[in-house]
Amino acid sequence: MRYFLALLTAAAITGSSIAPANALSLPGPLAELQATLTQAAQRAPGRVAMEVKDLGSGFSSSINANAVMPAASTIKIPVMVEVFQQLQAGKFDLNHRVTLMPHDRDWGSGDIADAPVGSTFPVSQLLTQMIAVSDNTAANMLIRLVGRSNINAEMRDLGLRHTRLSDYIHTAGWSIRNTLRTSPADMVRLLSDMAQKRLVDEWSSQAMIAILERQEINTLIPEPLPQIPIAHKTGSLADTLNDVGIVYASNGTYIIAVMTTQLPTLSAGRRFIRRVSSMAYKDLQQLGHMRALDTFGASAAPVPDPDQDTPVWAPQTPVPATPNPEATP
Repeated sequence: MRYFLALLTAAAITGSSIAPANALSLPGPLAELQATLTQAAQRAPGRVAMEVKDLGSGFSSSINANAVMPAASTIKIPVMVEVFQQLQAGKFDLNHRVTLMPHDRDWGSGDIADAPVGSTFPVSQLLTQMIAVSDNTAANMLIRLVGRSNINAEMRDLGLRHTRLSDYIHTAGWSIRNTLRTSPADMVRLLSDMAQKRLVDEWSSQAMIAILERQEINTLIPEPLPQIPIAHKTGSLADTLNDVGIVYASNGTYIIAVMTTQLPTLSAGRRFIRRVSSMAYKDLQQLGHMRALDTFGASAAPVPDPDQDTPVWAPQTPVPATPNPEATP
């Protein structure tokens, strides 16, 4: 608990103020990003979907942002949100202890699954383990605590159209690709509310950001970037690799969600996500520079309709249904 409170205290993060995007055109750097995302997606190793949103303006560049994709462990962000919703409602507190049950266990990242049945863990520890090391058993214990139906209802109430948790997290079966679902648009919307400190309430948003900043799997979005704060969550399955997060760049904060599936190898997915992360950072740094010089409106291009995805992948032959015994980090 002391560790968790220290973690929350460290959540003093300064982000850009956020204004709605009312203009009808993309600033030059975001138009360039839209073009490069399209080119990258056309050469993607599998099926891809992504969105990048500049918080300072509200403008987004995206490809297939509304595509419903295997969420893998990015679904743990909605789980965390419902935990904080019930914390705020006074249903329990961070010291409340949850008992490990046999059906909670799912081996992989983290070590809570190795504890004896009947062991108890405080909510604070389960939250940090679920996000920082992607402990699936911790996630299942929290899902049981708050109720899967409540998680799904909360996401619907928040306007997330594609996010659904249809079962507990069990990585041994191929069905996990269908039971954990979301889209880049949903993740960007959720993280945008969090970055604006209006998801649940200001304290909860800051606390969730602090936990996401403790992420220990940093080989995707953060890999090509300088040492800057990034609050993010990864997810992987046998043919799927995702990373979604808030990037606190020096010239402005942005949200990024990159999801890939039907990959020939996870290495190919890693290279793709890193490339998209690098392109987004470069163009949004340029956008921030324009904003600082008050040339924000120059060189604009039409804004794509966010509800009209740009289909850029050819039909793929599904990867053989080999169960993935690993965790979903």
